[in-house]
Amino acid sequence: MTVQVEAGRQRELGSAYEQSWGQRALRVLRGWLAWIALRLNLCVGGLLVGGLLLTALFAPLIAPADPFAIAPTERLRPPSFAHPFGTDSLGRDLFSRVVYGARTALYMTVPAVLIASISGIFMGLLAGYYGRLFDQIFSRVMDAWLAFPGLLLAVVMVARMGPSLTTTVIALGVVGIPGYYRLTRNGTLSARQMPYIEAATTLGLGDLRIMLRHILPNLASPLVVLATLRLGTVLLAGGALSFIGLGAQPPTAEWGSLLAAGRDKMEEAWWLAFFPGIAITASVMGFNLLGDGLRDLLTPDQSMARKSLKD
Repeated sequence: MTVQVEAGRQRELGSAYEQSWGQRALRVLRGWLAWIALRLNLCVGGLLVGGLLLTALFAPLIAPADPFAIAPTERLRPPSFAHPFGTDSLGRDLFSRVVYGARTALYMTVPAVLIASISGIFMGLLAGYYGRLFDQIFSRVMDAWLAFPGLLLAVVMVARMGPSLTTTVIALGVVGIPGYYRLTRNGTLSARQMPYIEAATTLGLGDLRIMLRHILPNLASPLVVLATLRLGTVLLAGGALSFIGLGAQPPTAEWGSLLAAGRDKMEEAWWLAFFPGIAITASVMGFNLLGDGLRDLLTPDQSMARKSLKD
C-alpha cells in the first residue's frame, strides 16, 4: 500500500513538473512572438539585409556559373533548371550576375555611407562645438548644397569625373554629407549646454576628448539609424546612375545596369529586368525596414511621438 502511494506521488510530481515545464516553454514562446510582433520591421529588415550580406559573401559558392562567361548559343534563354533566372543577350547566366550584383551593391553603398558619415560628423562636431567661424562657413556651404537635388549633383559630379563605380561611390558619398552634418551639429549644440559638458570643461579636459568621449556617444543612436536608412537611399541612387550609364560599366554585374539592359526587351525577355528589379526592391526595403526597426529600438521616445502624430 505504501509503495502504491509513493508511486502515485511520484507520478503527480512528474506530471506537475511536465506541466510547469510546458507552461514555461509556452511563456517563452509567447514572449518571443510578442517581441517579434513589436519588432516586426527590425526582424524582416534584418532578414533581408542578412540575406544580402550572405549572398555577397558567398557569391562564388552560390553562383552556378561564371557571371562573365559568354555563350552565344544560350542567349535569351527563359528561366529553367539550368538557368534559374534565364540568360541575357550574350548568353550569360542571369542568376549568377544578380548574385554577384550583391557584391557590387555593397561595394557601392558601404564606402559611400562611410565617406558621408565620417565627413559630416567631423564637420558637425566642429560647427556645433566651436560655433562662430566654423558654424558660419559649414552651414552656408551645406545650405547651398541642399538647394540642389542630391541625385542631380551626383549626376553632374560623375559626368565631370568620368563614369565608373569608383566615381559613383565618391559622388554619392559627397552628396550625403549634409544629412550627417545637420544631425551632428544640432545634437552637439544641445549637448554643449548640458551640465556634464560644462563640468568636463571646468575639469580641464581637452576639446577633442570632450567631443569624442562625451558628445559623440550620445549621438550614436540617431546616427546609426540615419546611416542604415541612407544605405537604401545610396543603393537606389547608385542603381539609377548605372541605369543611365553613369555608374558601373560593363561587364560589371550591377543591378541598375542589368535593369537597363532589359528595358528594351520586356516583351521578348521579361526576366532580364524582372529579377534585377526584385533584387533592388528587396534590398532597399530591407535597409528601410531595418532603419525603422532600429529607430523604434534605439529612440523609443521619438518613435512614440511620431506614431501619436500619425494617429
